[in-house]
Amino acid sequence: MGDVVALRPKEQVRQDVEPIATIYRNLGTVSAEQVVALYGHRWRIEEAFLVVKRLLGLAYLWVGSLNGIQTQVWATWLLYAVLVDLTDAGAHAVQQPFAQVSLEMVFRGLYHFTQTFHRGQATDPVAYLAANAKRLGLIKRKPKPPKDPFSPLTAFSVT
Repeated sequence: MGDVVALRPKEQVRQDVEPIATIYRNLGTVSAEQVVALYGHRWRIEEAFLVVKRLLGLAYLWVGSLNGIQTQVWATWLLYAVLVDLTDAGAHAVQQPFAQVSLEMVFRGLYHFTQTFHRGQATDPVAYLAANAKRLGLIKRKPKPPKDPFSPLTAFSVT
């Protein structure tokens, strides 16, 4: 048995395509770069659950029956998938990487699109979001550079 097992969907037989999951049986064979990359993927999963629970409301169950809960979970994840596709299309339209476009602000921008749609002023959500990306705050701001740890103001700060 090998040290690494790569899981792929049944339909995916090409070995050059990234697997959906990788299991390491012996962590001694994993480099630091691979650990960082794996943690990055894990973090993306955590972010997805955060968005689904906080933004799309899955933190609260509307019903108590098993069928109702399954329907709510299914519908919420379906909405999340559509939102990710819409965000990806919007990122492509504004020529930004997907990571630079705020999924939350795309979701909130849909309200503004529906209002404009009902007034007859817009028909395509991707075009609307791309044209109003700055006003709607869709593009994430670049982080500020870290403060100089050797500056006189930070040298004497008490934490």
